[in-house]
Amino acid sequence: MAYSTIIKPSDYFNTKTYTQSGSNNNGNTQTLTMDNVGWVWIKNRDYTNGHCLFDIVRGGDKLLASNGTAVQETIGGGLTFGSSDTTIGADTGGYGFNNRVGDDYVAWHWRTSGSQGSSNTDGTINTTYTSANTTSGFSISTVTLSGSGNQTFGHGLGVTPSLVIFKCTSHAESWKVYNSSLSSPESKYLQLDLSDAAGNASNIWGAGMTSSTVGVNVGVLGTAGQDYVAYVFAPIKGFSKFGVYDGNGSADGSFIYTGFKPGWIMLKQSSHAGNDWWMFDSKRLGYNPDNYLLRANISNAELTNDDIDLVSGGFKIRSTDGGINTSANQYFYMAFAESPLVANVDGGLPTTAR
Repeated sequence: MAYSTIIKPSDYFNTKTYTQSGSNNNGNTQTLTMDNVGWVWIKNRDYTNGHCLFDIVRGGDKLLASNGTAVQETIGGGLTFGSSDTTIGADTGGYGFNNRVGDDYVAWHWRTSGSQGSSNTDGTINTTYTSANTTSGFSISTVTLSGSGNQTFGHGLGVTPSLVIFKCTSHAESWKVYNSSLSSPESKYLQLDLSDAAGNASNIWGAGMTSSTVGVNVGVLGTAGQDYVAYVFAPIKGFSKFGVYDGNGSADGSFIYTGFKPGWIMLKQSSHAGNDWWMFDSKRLGYNPDNYLLRANISNAELTNDDIDLVSGGFKIRSTDGGINTSANQYFYMAFAESPLVANVDGGLPTTAR
């Protein structure tokens, strides 16, 4: 059974929904009440603002957009990370995370160490900063690539990661995503800002991942002298899972077992191009099968959607849409828990159906 070392998943991942109030481009602040928030991903649900990604390592005034290749932007009215509460600022420049009066927003947030961290000296390249939470299997590193060919840098998790999201912050480049479940994963990559199928480049991830380092092939994956951020994930039983499933082309689609009731899912067809990165969560209003959809690679507003059920032990596909269930095609997914499937041995509560 899927007992978890994490009794309360919302201590490590959670979703906040809010409605902007105040005035356009100078709204009221919002509060995330999780301890030691390290990564925040915000999207306007009602308008075509881009996705807004912040982290404690780069700083709360540095914004990246998952739906583009642009370098990080230094902004006004950003985020203030704290050990107990984190504040979403007034968005004084109209950047899209809290800037339109009356619009609805969602803020997904993950816990790290509660600080910017320090340089990790594992590997051939030292990170500038690494902030790691070994309990939840998540770390953030910033690094300036150097040398050429196969290089490595530390991630601080102590176990081999299954997923890495990698973005240049100083030069316009596509986001790259490593997934250990793809065949020959050291040579495969997905691009978070594009609807492309998984690409293939010989040893793009260098020699691959280890319990201490992320592998990169400098000159193929990225450019020497440029700055990058890496979001690194290792699966935690009953809390997070990263993998693939095969579509069957039927409205009675596959059931994907995660071992927990999902609080958040992102999935992408990896075998064919033309399908977006689909994002669901359990907090935006909508119930099985009407779970609302956002897409990480485009800035479009939220869509009402009836393609997926979020259930006690995973998620069930309910559509033949190519973005989620084409026959014999492969789909990548990453998922985080709202609650574990069964009670934790130390007193956690069991999940309930939606």
